[in-house]
Formats: sequence, structure tokens, C-alpha cells
Amino acid sequence: MSKVAKAPRVKIRGTFSWALWDWAQQPYPTLMQTFIFPVYLASAVATMDQKPDVQLGLATTIAGLVLALTAPVIGRRSDEAGRRKFWLMLNTYVLVIITALSFFIEPKPEFFIFGLILYGLGSFVQETAFINYYAMLSSVSTPKTIGRISGYAWGLGYAGGIILLLIALIGFVLPDVAWFGIPQEDALPVRSVFLFAAIWIAVFSIPMMLRVPETKRKTSYEKMSLVAAYKQTIREIGTLRRQAPETFKFLISSAIYRDGLAGVFTFGAVLGTLAFGFDQTSIIFFGIAGNLVAGIGAAVGGRLDDLLGSRTIIVASLIGLIVAGTGVFVFASSGPITYWIGGLILCLFVGPAQASSRTFVSRFAPAGREGEVFGMYQLTGRAVSFLSGTMWSLAISLSFVFGVEKNNTVWGIWGLMLILLVGLILLLRVDPKPAVAETI
Repeated sequence: MSKVAKAPRVKIRGTFSWALWDWAQQPYPTLMQTFIFPVYLASAVATMDQKPDVQLGLATTIAGLVLALTAPVIGRRSDEAGRRKFWLMLNTYVLVIITALSFFIEPKPEFFIFGLILYGLGSFVQETAFINYYAMLSSVSTPKTIGRISGYAWGLGYAGGIILLLIALIGFVLPDVAWFGIPQEDALPVRSVFLFAAIWIAVFSIPMMLRVPETKRKTSYEKMSLVAAYKQTIREIGTLRRQAPETFKFLISSAIYRDGLAGVFTFGAVLGTLAFGFDQTSIIFFGIAGNLVAGIGAAVGGRLDDLLGSRTIIVASLIGLIVAGTGVFVFASSGPITYWIGGLILCLFVGPAQASSRTFVSRFAPAGREGEVFGMYQLTGRAVSFLSGTMWSLAISLSFVFGVEKNNTVWGIWGLMLILLVGLILLLRVDPKPAVAETI
């Protein structure tokens, strides 16, 4: 009896430890990628002559291009070479180092380039970590629990984001109530948040290292060159296209609109700072509200998904995002109230769009190829991860060409909305309930 009882308990511990990694890495997307570090770079480090909004977009573009070039090798290694946990933990602690190094970015223009390098490098490392992280999902779940466990991890991430922003605000940023009483000189309170973020990632990733079993190398694994890895990926995509053409079309459309969703979060805080005059404290308050609204949206969207279908929820969410984003641009002259209302509506629709996208793949992947299809889901998204940064920077740059003399940052919205619109048009060509052949 003791042996029978012990196995599920170990499985639960491993599953929880896997999900906890989403909580562990949350400082990077929340603090370092969205609400604090890029805002600090744009408002306290760089000068307006350095065009920080454009430069942040270019840094994201470069990181995305490097990832697109290396993703096939990383994805195949994750599937066949084993040691997923080793590579995930290596990426995790490289991310800890990058986050800690951000403390040394002083509020002086000469530190801006160093900050951009850390920002782009951190984006690449985090996305590389996610390839291995998602690939581990099947080893900590069953076909009946994979959606629930995935959603649970997502929920932990949203909750972690809210707690992190509250600690950053009350513990470091607000001078009258800050717990730690850090001196205000040289932006030390904000810079200390980066050290706190590094410690958070390091500590909460320990359960993953200790309790999640390592994957073994497949006996058929052979090292491949970059060219060979691309050829293998193309062959796998070809077989999926013949076996499940609608799922294949969905992977293409979702890769595009998901990068638009990522762009909404990545550049949202910079938009609030440079276009609507939010200071660091106001941005953190918005981030807390935005994470809460996104979590609610994901929960409600998940319920409606079971009733209306995944594609319906995604289409409705993308339309809501495009309408809200357009509204932010049109009513930008109204000031911060536009950002609060429009921004929170954007957050409301981002959650269900992300959650239902993963649900669609789970429902309509060919039997026996679920892991491969989820790998392609991640791979296709990473392969176009340069789009949002490119279109954001391009839209702002075009505003200068058109002779716009003020508030150029708000034009970046059009770049993100165009990505979402293209993804929506492609998604409308996907059958909401596709048939999947049992064999190729």
C-alpha cells in the first residue's frame, strides 16, 4: 500500500514544481520586460534624442531574429536529446545573472546601450527557456489533465505578477511607505527591484531543479547541423499539413497574432510612459490592475470556450483588441483616462486569446502527435517573434516621415494592430471544428 500511495504524491510534487516555474520566472515578463525595466530605460536612462521607444523595438526585433534562426535546433534538441531540465535551469540562471546585472544600469544616457543589450539578451534567453519548459508539460501531466495543469501554471503566473508589482511598489518605489528605506539617489529604489527580481527567480526555481524528473535522450537522436534541423522541421510541417490541414493553418495564423499579443504587453508600459505621461508608480498601479483584469478575462474566456468553441473566443478577443487599440490612438489627446480605459480593455482580451489558442491546439492535434504539434506551436510563435518589435519601431519611424511632431510613440499602436488584424484574417480561414485524419 505504501508504494501505491507514494507514486501519485511524487507526481503531484513534480507537477506543482513544474507549474511553480511560471511563478518563478514571472519577474522577467512583469518587471523586466514590461512595467519597470523598459520604463526605467525610456524615462530615466535615455534621452528623447536617443529615441528609446524605437530602440527598444529594435532590441526586441534583433532578439526575435536570433531566436528564429536557432529555434529549430533548440526545439529538436528538446524533443530528442533529453536533458530538458538541465537546459531549462541553465537558461533560468543565465536569466538571473542578466536580471541582476540590470542593477548596474545607472540613470545616465551613456548606460542606455548596455541596458538595451541586457533587455534584448534577456528576451532571447527567456524565450529559449520556454521551448524546454513547454516541452516538459507532457511529462508532468496526462492527456486528461494537460489543459487544467497548463491553465493552473498560467494562473500562478498572473498571481505572481500581481504580487511582484505590489512588492515593488510598497517595498521599493513609494518613498513614504517603502519597507526597505533605500536612498533615492541614482534611482536606487527602482534598480534594487532588479536585484529582488533576480533573487525571486533563483529561489522559486529550486523546486523545478529538485523535483521534476529529467528527460532521457532518445536512442535515435543524432546531432544535426542548423541546415539539417531546418529541413527536418520542414518535413514535419509537411506531414502535419497533410494530416491536419486546419490545425496547420491555425499554427500559421496564431504565430502572427500571438506575437501581436506579446507586443501589447511588451510595449504597453513604454506607451503609457512616453505617450500618456505615466510615472513609474502609476505604471505599477496599472500593471497590477492589468494583470488582475487579464486573469479574469482568461477565467471567463475559459468557461465560454467550452460553450462556444476556441476559435470563436479567439476571434472575439482579437476584434476586441483591435477596437480597443484603435480607441487608444484616436482618443490619445484625452490623456491618461484613455490609457486606463483602453489599456485595461486590451488586458481583458489578451488573457482569453492566449488561453484559447493553447486549448485549440490541444483539441485538434492528431492523436499521437500532440507533443510534436505543441512543439510546432511554440516554434512557429518564436520564429516570428521579431514582428512586434519591427512593426512597433516602423510605425513610430513612419510618423516622423509623415511630419508628426509630437507624441510619436502612440503611432506604435498601429504596428501592433496590423499584426493582430493579419492574424485575425488568417484565423477566419480556419475551420472552428476541423477534422483530423488518424493517419498521414
